[in-house]
Amino acid sequence: MSQKQIYYSDKYDDEKFEYRHVMLPKDIAKRVPKTHLMSETEWRNLGVQQSQGWIHYMIHQPVPCLMWLISRR
Repeated sequence: MSQKQIYYSDKYDDEKFEYRHVMLPKDIAKRVPKTHLMSETEWRNLGVQQSQGWIHYMIHQPVPCLMWLISRR
């Protein structure tokens, strides 16, 4: 992964939700708030691209460049 690329995992799912994790380059990861989960507008402003309905649902402190997204099936 180059420093400027955003990496999108394959989707994985359970009975209710689809999940995806997104790895952000360090320069973008520095702009991720540490105090709250981002709204769709906030993560889109970072350059993350997903269809509508995805929600930032978890902050993973050990790896701050990872964003965890969830969507209803």
